[in-house]
Amino acid sequence: MEKKTSRGSFSGQFGFIMAAAASAVGLGNIWRFPYLAAKDGGGIFLLVYLILALTFGFTLLTSEIAIGRNTQQSPLTAYRAVHPKWGFIGILACLVPTIILPYYCSIGGWVLKYLSLYMTGTGAEAAADGYFGNYISGNVQPIVWMLIYFAITAIIVFCGVEKGIEKFSKILMPILIVMVIGISVYSITLSHTDESGVTRTGLEGLKIYFVPDFTGMTLKKLFVVVMDAMGQLFFSISVAMGIMVAYGSYAKKETNLIQSVNRIELFDTLVAFMAGMMIVPAVFTFSGREGMAGGPGLVFVSLPKVFTAMGGAGKVIGLLFFIVLSFAAVTSSVSVMEAIVSSLMDKFNLSRKKSTLLVTAYTLVTAVIVCMGYNVLYFEITLPNGSVAQILDIFDYISNYIMMPLVAFLTSVLIGWVVKPKFIIDEVTQGTLKFSRKTLYIVMIKFVVPLLLLVLLLQSIGIIKL
Repeated sequence: MEKKTSRGSFSGQFGFIMAAAASAVGLGNIWRFPYLAAKDGGGIFLLVYLILALTFGFTLLTSEIAIGRNTQQSPLTAYRAVHPKWGFIGILACLVPTIILPYYCSIGGWVLKYLSLYMTGTGAEAAADGYFGNYISGNVQPIVWMLIYFAITAIIVFCGVEKGIEKFSKILMPILIVMVIGISVYSITLSHTDESGVTRTGLEGLKIYFVPDFTGMTLKKLFVVVMDAMGQLFFSISVAMGIMVAYGSYAKKETNLIQSVNRIELFDTLVAFMAGMMIVPAVFTFSGREGMAGGPGLVFVSLPKVFTAMGGAGKVIGLLFFIVLSFAAVTSSVSVMEAIVSSLMDKFNLSRKKSTLLVTAYTLVTAVIVCMGYNVLYFEITLPNGSVAQILDIFDYISNYIMMPLVAFLTSVLIGWVVKPKFIIDEVTQGTLKFSRKTLYIVMIKFVVPLLLLVLLLQSIGIIKL
């Protein structure tokens, strides 16, 4: 009991849901999701994503949360508690957030920088051509804003589970949801006539976003959409990076995990879809379909131009948008850091203070190196998947395209074939609760999930070409 008390726990089911949902709702939902939706045919991507979220995502999310609560351990030690010979998955699962945290904080610093521009009424500067590239290649500012961002993250983690993570999530998540809905509603009311006399509206952009476009769709293109949507799910629901194992370990035994997973899925999918409603109609209205092809730079390059084109209203909408993005970023980086901190606490019996300080020291050094990757340490290499990368991209590739599919694949094999699905089913039902998707879970964890993950992993390392 002493160990459990020192680790901390969520106060109840609502606190657990808010914290887990806050972790799931991050930059991946608001930054990456709309870009992929625009790239992959709008409604087609949404349909595929929804199907995968209710099957593939549900299976991984349920597994990791149940592993955490069953073992009452963080990812580094939880897998060994599930099966002594499979503890190496815990090492891999702990390495993922260790790689992610430094570059996530670098990106978080970019978000705070843009927020500061809109807070001071100088958001129009961000719309200038080359502004983003000039900013991230600077020697000082990216490091300063990264330090500010990381300080916020570290303080919340330092405060602990209930007084830090849970309290912070309970406040920010409702605010974030309300703001996302408000901006989305405003986005679809927009109308703009360009220099050539063509008028575009937010409703037209919404139609492009929601209505599936099967024009030119082939099996190969559909396969690309499926792989994109599956890759997005890792970002969206925080699986395969140890976070949900750690958060599950803080959930009390009386917490209904089935209800919790359903509600986390709902929150995550709602915010992801609404993020697209915030961004896609607005970008289409002012920039047409061409603007929607902005790639990952959609948020930092295309959107500031849209906000400027809105005039006075754009200053307010831009401010609200970067507040939302800041909230989403911090709630996620807190969970990423907590996965590492809790692992050190459990493995080496460290206090939260010592563990947080160790992670802080590592992150500061590594994040500075990531920031310098766009200036004094700049170089370019071609990755196995064909993309050109710098330091941040290399970190992202290793963690998100190699390690996460690998961890998820090994987890599915462990649960599906070694300890058997009953291990998870018994934990989530507690002997009395009804598990309505039990059959689906068994089929997914034994057959579908490992097969899809193997294909995704082979694609990521360049063996399967799309």
